[in-house]
Amino acid sequence: MISPTASLTRPGVPGMEAPGMDSLASLDKRHLWHPFTPMRPWCAEDHTPLMLVEGRGCLLRDQFGNEYLDGNASIWTNIHGHNHPVINAAIIEQLGKVAHTSFLGFTHDPAIRLAKELVELVPGGKLTRAFFTDNGSTAIESAVRMALQYWKQNGRPESDTLVAFDHAYHGDTLGAASLGGIPLFKGSGNDFGYHVVTVSCVEELASLDANRIAAVIIEPLIQGAAGMRLWPQGMLKALDRWCVAQDVFLILDEVMTGFGRTGKMFACEHEEVVPDFLCLAKGITGGYLPFAATLTTERVFEGFLGDPSEGRTFFYGHSYAGSQLGCAAALASLRVFRDERVLEQLPAKIARLGELMRDLPAFRQCGMIAAMTVDGPDLSLGAKICLAARKHGLLTRPIGNTLVLMPPLCVTLEEIERMVGALKAALAEVM
Repeated sequence: MISPTASLTRPGVPGMEAPGMDSLASLDKRHLWHPFTPMRPWCAEDHTPLMLVEGRGCLLRDQFGNEYLDGNASIWTNIHGHNHPVINAAIIEQLGKVAHTSFLGFTHDPAIRLAKELVELVPGGKLTRAFFTDNGSTAIESAVRMALQYWKQNGRPESDTLVAFDHAYHGDTLGAASLGGIPLFKGSGNDFGYHVVTVSCVEELASLDANRIAAVIIEPLIQGAAGMRLWPQGMLKALDRWCVAQDVFLILDEVMTGFGRTGKMFACEHEEVVPDFLCLAKGITGGYLPFAATLTTERVFEGFLGDPSEGRTFFYGHSYAGSQLGCAAALASLRVFRDERVLEQLPAKIARLGELMRDLPAFRQCGMIAAMTVDGPDLSLGAKICLAARKHGLLTRPIGNTLVLMPPLCVTLEEIERMVGALKAALAEVM
């Protein structure tokens, strides 16, 4: 089942490698260092790297002409499928004007329109400001630094502590990593970054001195890198109530869950929570370009106003913040949500995904995010199953021995069936 029935625009020839691919693979092994990838087996002489050369919809093609279903939405970023004509056209149109100019002390039309559309997506009107960066980690850094600076210059300088949750993952930059609850992703050690207190549940907050807390940060409904770990229903609402009562900022990390992944535009809508900071990335451009946004309130924004000599300015930003191409792609993605009624089509897909996977071990689901876990002393079992799934036309990536299906939202019911079928076939082979 390596070549599914639906095909890309230029049919490949399975088993026949395109000219120059051998030398490209050698150059890769000689010069590249891939993230989250054990490089010794990658660089082994007998290993052939999988090069993804083309995509359309939920399908990807490799250098041999083999086709695969994109079972993890290209590391949880792709929303509407590869090569979507609306997003393609928007990027091309913007390229004809200008690709990028500085956003530090300048502005432009796509950024203005995108900021308006993003804040209007969140119910209630509480979030009014958008701060643009370029990835999920920097969206988190922006929120945390805003929260800490706000209290320092607005009458509560003792509020210098951040509260995060056990098994959390909030990114790989130094500050974002210090918020994480997974030691493996902290690299050199845990003694760096912000002053962080880690809790495992909302009830533990009662033992903390709320006056010292600047903000609480959480991945709403589900923790991703923890192995798709679901929070109890109502937990987010209880956390929101505590933060409001204690006047502590609530930061929601919706880098993974935003833009329809949970069945609603944002995960926090399921429990009618609107945070003080909403961090967005990954799917914001439909999976096309690096871009991120941190949405916040007028209260926070006003806490940074004053004469330049007062030093209240938020001195943080990135060279590609507010990129015109990123804004154009994000605006086009939101247009696709509206025109193709993406959210309205999700309930049937969510139900079918659950029906097909519910008999798998330790199955859990949050909208279009589905996961299962296999037990065993072999910590590479998940990787072996994902490798076996390639032979059945499925690409996905494990989290340890947790296997995840998180397809683009444009996936059809028939493609969902093929994805689950490929996963089950791979399980049967390996187990």
